Amino acid sequence: MIVLILGEAKLWPNNMIAVFKKILKPKYEPFNHLEIRADNLLYNWQYLKSLQPTATLFPVLKSNAYGHGLAQVCQILNRTDTKMVAVDSYPEVQTVYRNFSGQVLILNEMPLKVYRYTKLSRTEFIIYNENTLRYISRFGRRARIHLFYNTGMNREGIQDLESFLKRNKKYLDQVKITGFCSHLASADEESSFNTQQENKFLKGLSILQQAGYFPQYVHLGNSAGLFKLHNPALTAFRPGLSFYGYSPFSQDNALTRPLRPALELYSKIINLEEISSGQTVSYNEDFKADKNLTIGLIPFGYYEGLDRRLSNQAEVLVISEQNNFFAPLAGRICMNLTCLNLGENKVNIGDKVQIISSDAAAKNSLSSLATTANTVIYDLLVGLQANIRREVI
Repeated sequence: MIVLILGEAKLWPNNMIAVFKKILKPKYEPFNHLEIRADNLLYNWQYLKSLQPTATLFPVLKSNAYGHGLAQVCQILNRTDTKMVAVDSYPEVQTVYRNFSGQVLILNEMPLKVYRYTKLSRTEFIIYNENTLRYISRFGRRARIHLFYNTGMNREGIQDLESFLKRNKKYLDQVKITGFCSHLASADEESSFNTQQENKFLKGLSILQQAGYFPQYVHLGNSAGLFKLHNPALTAFRPGLSFYGYSPFSQDNALTRPLRPALELYSKIINLEEISSGQTVSYNEDFKADKNLTIGLIPFGYYEGLDRRLSNQAEVLVISEQNNFFAPLAGRICMNLTCLNLGENKVNIGDKVQIISSDAAAKNSLSSLATTANTVIYDLLVGLQANIRREVI
């Protein structure tokens, strides 16, 4: 850009152009936003590490960091000594490369040609498919893999480990085996199947070691497993839900009580409707007013991630100038809108509404909403649209 200053043509410094672009750029303030409490995530991380002090923990950040925001959570983890995070796929890996300073473990297999585009110096791969192993062996010792052993979940994994090792010795010797892993099917419950899987996994580890492979990371435990498994042979764990502050158990567990949820979700009242006794609200007339009342509207529906099963069931916190109160959802949740029964409370357009609270005991906590919807916390978290603005608090 050329500007005239005191009659002379001078170049405008690039940094000044950037400053003015930022100043002149329209500031969009969305009605909906999600807050991530960094201190709570950092506290959870330290607490989980204290439960397995000799093991390495890989926080699981798949599915947009369980709805919290992959980029934001990566940046928070840069404040810790986290060595490696785990994600599901190549698109997620690209976000990790840009926002996290450490290593990344890809939990799922990918189309073969995609492996060429990964940064081998920063990436490790879970492998259970022979074709994948043989393909990435071309990268030599730069390729670091974790062999996934099927211990009983029967979803994925190597079935016959001894045969796999014999058939693929040539390819296994070309890469670096840094991990050996599996996944518990019922870790969140009291089940003898957990012990069966652990025993089979440890036998598999013995088979692997007898074949001459000694992986650094031996990981069977997810969030629930981290609280239950205490064998020193397990040198790593993959906490997911617990890292975000939620118990993986349906029953009360003393060890999970210290966890602190890190997510809060907010919207705003965008319309007010005065309705009379007997009038209905939203689709299919399944909410009928039993008295005169005010209906408040928020621009947050099932597309944004408010589960439709919560229609007429859940309550959210309205934060008004006069007082704060819980308002029941009125009528069916719509695609992008939800109606609230404000009763006779005084509310203004623009007042804030807290849809999800980080207080585990609140009516609108994620655990309470999941119970009301007859689903699991995971389901509600990953349903939160990625285009909702996320702010680190």
